[in-house]
Amino acid sequence: MLTDIIKPDLKVLFCGINPGLKSSEDGHHFSGRSNRFWKVLHQSGFTSYQIEAVNDTSILDFGCGLTTAVARATSRADELSKEEFDDALESFTIKIKEFQPQYIVFLGKAAYKAFFKKKEIPWGKQPEDLCGSRIWVLPNTSGLNRGFSLEDLVTSYKDFYQAIQE
Repeated sequence: MLTDIIKPDLKVLFCGINPGLKSSEDGHHFSGRSNRFWKVLHQSGFTSYQIEAVNDTSILDFGCGLTTAVARATSRADELSKEEFDDALESFTIKIKEFQPQYIVFLGKAAYKAFFKKKEIPWGKQPEDLCGSRIWVLPNTSGLNRGFSLEDLVTSYKDFYQAIQE
């Protein structure tokens, strides 16, 4: 089981689609060997060092947290049904109301599109907010996401990081 790493008033809440099987088994976010999340987070400026998945809670020290849109672990996100996203939206919204992050960053387009009933969306800043939290969509760092190189991911995340510096 994978638990949220969250506290009130975070700057950024990163939202994965759902836990991978390894992360669910380990109890640590982005613990799959091929997942590039921790490397991308560090190289884009969010953390001063590369966090190891076993120390995932230390992301809170950088004003960031972690959650998933759907709790059920799968080997691939496309194994989730539309109904699972529909069922998850209420608890996700309650979580956002309770913790009030400044930004929610959906990792990949799937959860955002399902939650907001959209067919096509751009990468980056989205026009809606959710309970006062501004929304961005960034590419998923999963090793299964071959559409984005490490360099592409770092560039996307760095653009977001620079955009939210106040």
